[in-house]
Amino acid sequence: MTAVKLYHRTFGEGDPPLVLLHGVFGSSVNWQAIAKDLAAQRRVVVVDLRNHGRSPHAPAMTYADMVADLLELFRDLGLERPAVLGHSMGGKVAMALALGHGHAVGRLVVADMAPVANTFRPSAILAALRGLDLGALNSRGEADAELAKAIPERRIRAFLLQNLVRDDDGFHWRINLDALDRHGRELADFPSPYRDATFSGPTLFLRGEHSDYVLPDHEEVIHRLFPAARIHTLQGTGHWLHAEAPERFTAVVRDFLDAPASRTS
Repeated sequence: MTAVKLYHRTFGEGDPPLVLLHGVFGSSVNWQAIAKDLAAQRRVVVVDLRNHGRSPHAPAMTYADMVADLLELFRDLGLERPAVLGHSMGGKVAMALALGHGHAVGRLVVADMAPVANTFRPSAILAALRGLDLGALNSRGEADAELAKAIPERRIRAFLLQNLVRDDDGFHWRINLDALDRHGRELADFPSPYRDATFSGPTLFLRGEHSDYVLPDHEEVIHRLFPAARIHTLQGTGHWLHAEAPERFTAVVRDFLDAPASRTS
């Protein structure tokens, strides 16, 4: 596999650093406010995963590919055993990194994702995005109105439309729709090589109270793969817990990162 050079932004300074990973259809932009808050105590690196944001497009998009990208970024930036926090798909990337290369990760935070296959498939959203005639668009408002026919939730449309950019040649998508469509089933899974490993470092699973991505049935596999894991429920939130309750989310993460290793489990 060939690693790509990931776009990233750095806030603050100080070790050990923290790396933030977004979910599918997201980008580093989603994490900037939280990154700036956490950067008061440490260096925070916010990443665009391959085929998202300003990072390169590539035909392959497996978890092994994304882990390879991160390992190269760590080498380029001289990051030694940073804490890694990932949400949703980014949480699976973070887990795969820790399980496959535990020496490279100091602490792990997984936001509303479990190390299991889930039922999310991006095909319906991808079909709606592909259905937009970008050449005929005159404004983002027109794009929003057209997407509303297939995606009635305004908040989801606003999130997706962060990926629609305009330059001298007109509108285009920053996300690689073809790669996401081709690898959608793999991204929903959690590959077997990682399910046969363990990461013994300090680990925090943060789940949304009203989300079904981390269920009681998942706790056995979480503790088997991550024996030092602590599971914390953020009351009143769903899957987008970091956006719904950013201050509480950041406070829990900060407490975990700052605690002595013996007190994180």
